[in-house]
Amino acid sequence: MPKSAASPTGVRTRNLYDPASKEPFKFSRTKLELFLQCPRCFYLDRRCGIGQPPGPPFTLNVAVDALMKREFDYHRARSEPHALMNEFGVDAVPYQHKDLDQWRTNFHGVQVLHQATNFLFFGAVDDVWESPGGKLHVVDYKATSTQKEISLDDPWKQAYKRQMEIYQWLLRGNGLPVSDLGYFVYVNGNSDNEHFGKKLEFSMQIISYTGDDSWVDEALQEAHTCLCRDAVPSGPENCEWCAYRKAASGVE
Repeated sequence: MPKSAASPTGVRTRNLYDPASKEPFKFSRTKLELFLQCPRCFYLDRRCGIGQPPGPPFTLNVAVDALMKREFDYHRARSEPHALMNEFGVDAVPYQHKDLDQWRTNFHGVQVLHQATNFLFFGAVDDVWESPGGKLHVVDYKATSTQKEISLDDPWKQAYKRQMEIYQWLLRGNGLPVSDLGYFVYVNGNSDNEHFGKKLEFSMQIISYTGDDSWVDEALQEAHTCLCRDAVPSGPENCEWCAYRKAASGVE
């Protein structure tokens, strides 16, 4: 896109990718996922400053996430497993590390400078557990409310799997002994109670997942190639955002 292009109201002008810059470009896990979903939307966001409108904040999920971290931190300080870990046969304890708070912080997270692209790639983990042999296991908390059996097989949950694999890749990039085996801690809100009574009850379960992060390096390089283009790339036919933009521009 030409540098002299007009910048209408609402278009960002900061933190955009400049192919001529020699400075590391801070690049988040969520932006890599955006690239995998739609290169066109990704390019418009990171090169042109035209991002997708944000969705509503999931404040209940954020509250559950904070409480889960606090609960597992209680056992982390005592170097003991959470009762849920014993219930589901997970032989590990919450991992203690001086940088754990940074790893969990949005906009900082676990960081790796990817030499091939000069991306300062990062993502914020929920938790890390350590097995007796010293292997580390990435843990992701998920909150939902469903009467169906919770499974990782739903098509839209493939992004969850990629999320975990990225965290595994990032921690390995920091020289840590990370296992392919990770865990999703699912908290499921019960909507079957006859009365609310100012209380929402949850069931909890752990679902294991064996990740494969071998795709991450290539995906980063492909995202970099996309950002270095001089023209907006095409997007997949099933991208709802692209379809909306096309329909709206036709009407306008």
